[in-house]
Amino acid sequence: MDTGQVDVLSRHPVPRHRLTVKDYHRLGEAGILGEDDRVELLEGQLVDMSPIGPRHALAIDALTELLVTTVARRASVRVQNPIVLDDESEPQPDFAVVRRPWRGYPDQHPQPEDVLLLIEVSDSSLDTDKGAKLALYARAGVREFWIVDLTTNKVIVHRDPDGECYKDVKDVEGSGALDIQALPSVNILVASIFS
Repeated sequence: MDTGQVDVLSRHPVPRHRLTVKDYHRLGEAGILGEDDRVELLEGQLVDMSPIGPRHALAIDALTELLVTTVARRASVRVQNPIVLDDESEPQPDFAVVRRPWRGYPDQHPQPEDVLLLIEVSDSSLDTDKGAKLALYARAGVREFWIVDLTTNKVIVHRDPDGECYKDVKDVEGSGALDIQALPSVNILVASIFS
């Protein structure tokens, strides 16, 4: 029951038990976490994922079609599937464009060295995506990260990870075009994401 009170543990430094990716998978295998539980593992903690609203879903649909057609045969597109950043973080970005050949990683999900581009579509999740997720992606060495900001109809492009931030950050407005640094000649019109 939500009483509107701030979580006591967030105000007091107490030791916490952190989960590993292996622990996280065991929770699923044991049936404690099911496929309908919208959580992801970030720095050893289970984090609730925002519900997907209609506008978010439309942007996902548009980007799926755009990415699949523009990167065909050069990379694989994973939609809302996990990647492993390290032993304690397995986020589920909206998109991961990963290197080919894609053989399904039968024993593991893609890791940062496999990732050419990550994309988060953001409205209610904007603070998390611009904060914790950006820091985790940069720290893991993800070379390019886009935030599709549904609140402003622009895409924030992050490149060149450095610690927990990116050296190269630019906003691309609705009239602009996006290119994927690791895939020269791939261009996506921003307007096509929001229309």
